[in-house]
This record gives sequence, C-alpha cells and structure tokens, in this order.
Amino acid sequence: MEPLRRLGEATLALFTAVGRLSLFAASGIFHIFKPPFRGKIVLHQMVEVGFYSLPVVGLTAIFTGMVLALQSYTGFARFSAESAIPQVVVVSITRELGPVLAGLMVAGRVGAAMAAEIGTMRVTEQLDALKTLSTNPMSFLVAPRLLAGLITLPLLVAVADVIGVMGGYLVSIYKLGFNPATYLHNTMQFLEVQDVVSGLVKASAFGFIVTLLGCYHGYHSKGGAQGVGQATTNAVVTASILILCSNYLITELFFSR
Repeated sequence: MEPLRRLGEATLALFTAVGRLSLFAASGIFHIFKPPFRGKIVLHQMVEVGFYSLPVVGLTAIFTGMVLALQSYTGFARFSAESAIPQVVVVSITRELGPVLAGLMVAGRVGAAMAAEIGTMRVTEQLDALKTLSTNPMSFLVAPRLLAGLITLPLLVAVADVIGVMGGYLVSIYKLGFNPATYLHNTMQFLEVQDVVSGLVKASAFGFIVTLLGCYHGYHSKGGAQGVGQATTNAVVTASILILCSNYLITELFFSR
C-alpha cells in the first residue's frame, strides 16, 4: 500500500496547492477593484516590471530575430523559398517568440525579485506589522503588482516585437542581400491584426502569471533565509512552466480550426 499512499499524498498536495493559489489569485483580483486605489505603487511597479526589464527583453528580441532570419534562410534555400523569410520572421516574433521570451525573461528578473522582497517581509514579520497598522498586505503589496504585470508586459512585448522584426530585417538586408523595400512590403502585407492581438493577449496573461506566482511564493515563504531562497526558485520555475502551458492554451483558443 506504500506506493498508493505516496500517490495519494502527492495528489492531495497538488490539489491543496492549486486551491491555495486560486484563492490567492481571487483575493488579489478582488483588491485590484476595491478601494483604496494605490496609483503611486502601481506606477512604481510598472517602472520596475517594464522599464527596467526593457534592456534584457530588447537584447533577447533582437538576437532572436537575427537568428530566426539566418536559420530560415538556411532551411528555405533548399526549396528556393527565400522570399518567405519576412513572413516567417514577423509571424514567429509577434505570435510566439516575442511574448514567450519576454515572459520568461521577466519571470527570471521580476518574479524572483518579487518573491524575494515579499518573502523577506514575511520572515521578518513585516507583513504582520502591516496588519497591526490596519493595512491589508493583499491591497498594499499584491494587487498593485498584479495590475502592473497585466498592463506593462503587453507594452513590453509590443516593443520586443518591433525590435525582433528589426533584427530579422538587419540580417536579411545586410547579410543575406534582400531588397529593403521588398522586405518591408512583404512584412506588412503578411502581418494580420490577429497575430499582434494574440501576442498581446498572451503577454497580459504571462504578466499576471509572473506577478501572481512571485507574490504567492513570497507571501507563503517560511524558514528564514533558506525559505526565501526556496520561494524565489519556486516562483521562477512555476511561472516558466505555467507560461509555456498557457501559451499553448491561448494559441489553441486563437488559431484552432
């Protein structure tokens, strides 16, 4: 019976974790719409999530676009289909690579920072001090971060899309010898509104996931410095996994036939 007991324990632990996370997310969403509205904190978190993440996301996007153009040329040259490179680059960046890579980069930078910050506040009893001062930690700490993630990551992905397409353009023009006007014409002719919208919807979902899991693992951390480190690791890993899973679900929603 020992294997069955361990399976049961793992199943109960999974459902318990999912339930706690769902209740935490519901409470955070509720406090987004409940006064008081903390505009200054939201603006500060938007700067932390978006502006300070721009360099790493921009570098990731431009090199991804450059590599994508090179790899596409290598493959398409076998079938004399080099003219399809602009379409492949713009669709790949806007639909998939832009949102996913930006989400993973933000998870590694912002999700870890949020988990460490709130986890430190938990183990040093600062969250309990907020409650004694009649300040709800969900309203003061969690809700502004969730709202900032929802708003900021789509803006960040929009910039990453432009930078990634520009990376493919630079390689195609100066390395592969494409005509600039023809490349831009093919790019604009093939790009559809749905491609961009689906990427921005993904970005908003990813921003919520990253901030939610960063806050959740930090809020429930325990055990001193070691517990904060574990919470930080869990926040990045779980956010990355959920980003990849939700990416498939949103893609299925937009492009299934």
